[in-house]
Amino acid sequence: MSGMQHILKVHTRGRGLLDITRDVAKVAALCAESNGLCNIFIQHTSASLIISENADPAVGRDLERYFARIVPDGDAVFEHDAEGPDDMPAHVRSVLTCTSLNVPMQRGKLLLGTWQGIYLWEHRYQGHERTVVITVLE
Repeated sequence: MSGMQHILKVHTRGRGLLDITRDVAKVAALCAESNGLCNIFIQHTSASLIISENADPAVGRDLERYFARIVPDGDAVFEHDAEGPDDMPAHVRSVLTCTSLNVPMQRGKLLLGTWQGIYLWEHRYQGHERTVVITVLE
């Protein structure tokens, strides 16, 4: 088994979903003659990765509203608030979603479904530079 690795720096604008499908697909395409697995890992505890519908932006807004309901900012149940009222909720949101994803590849193409996209989900109000490690295993 061989592979390659790429570090992707993503600048977020604050809380919300950011489609990184094209960035990940570009890395996978570097292995154009290969079948394998693409692992995407985020090196943070207040942002996460998801595979979600990529056709209707309302899906992202609905997800955000749902998470605001189940993990509200500033909830008195949280002790950890060193960086503000969105600090611990961001960690909980990250734990409830994913810090890594695996997507199969065929001839360097991600085998995502028709309506699937790969998203970095920023859980903090402020924008951050996030580091995503993309590892392709052939």
